[in-house]
Amino acid sequence: MQYIEDISEKSSADTIAMHLDQLLPFIGRLPLAHVHDGTIEPFIKHERARGLAPKSINNALGCVATILNRAARVWRDREGRPWLAQAPARISRLPVKGKQAKSYPLSWAEQNRLIKDMPRHLADPVLYGINTRCREQEICQLRWDWEVEIPELETSVFILPEEITKSTERVVILHAVAKRVIESRRGIHEDFVFTYCGHPMGKLNNTAWKRAWRKAGLPTRRVSAKACTTFVTRSVGACGVQGCRWKLARRCSAMPMATSRRTTRRRNSMSCDKLPRRSWTRVLRRHPR
Repeated sequence: MQYIEDISEKSSADTIAMHLDQLLPFIGRLPLAHVHDGTIEPFIKHERARGLAPKSINNALGCVATILNRAARVWRDREGRPWLAQAPARISRLPVKGKQAKSYPLSWAEQNRLIKDMPRHLADPVLYGINTRCREQEICQLRWDWEVEIPELETSVFILPEEITKSTERVVILHAVAKRVIESRRGIHEDFVFTYCGHPMGKLNNTAWKRAWRKAGLPTRRVSAKACTTFVTRSVGACGVQGCRWKLARRCSAMPMATSRRTTRRRNSMSCDKLPRRSWTRVLRRHPR
């Protein structure tokens, strides 16, 4: 399929292929000119009956819209004519306001119960994510090649490429807990940090996660436990600085620094190492990959 060939190098290619597999039984035999909201409606009803959220259905609809746009504007046959002669139909999206799961920051007690009921191959990346504010795929695709040693600080950092962060290159600083997790993973796999049965993990929200979540007695309706949410909530509680939440939530290249001695002492009440005063950017310039 032309679209799959075009995106084969993207990290989201497998997810897009999954969406197309779900769509094919409903619109796979239709000419491109006949694909519109009316012909896609049976697919939407089927996915809603399966219990999928509007956002998940919209992701599949976005693939349809992209294919139609490329058929009209990019792809050509041997005679130079576009695959779709007329302007593509506008594919409507489902409303998501008020229907998305709310983020659920974990307390320390809830975290302990959750981690206790997880197998090690899942507990390690979850604990790492809670202490580094990384996204799911930034954790699952983490590679040893991205690690940079900082000898004068007796630590190391991971520099995530823009292909995995969805924006720009970003530095992940390892605090005490995250560093212990990384050290425990050394020697398990040559390329990837977090693996299962010799292969990189595809996602964290799997059957083992859901089983551990229920066993820990955590709420199961319309909540989303994101590592970033837990990280920011705890950091704000320890920092106590106006505007700290915005600074911590940013996908910046270095951890925001305290602005006073009092702030530093309050921030260090967390179970994280004291952050060095010097600029991380200045340190990393002396240690290119």
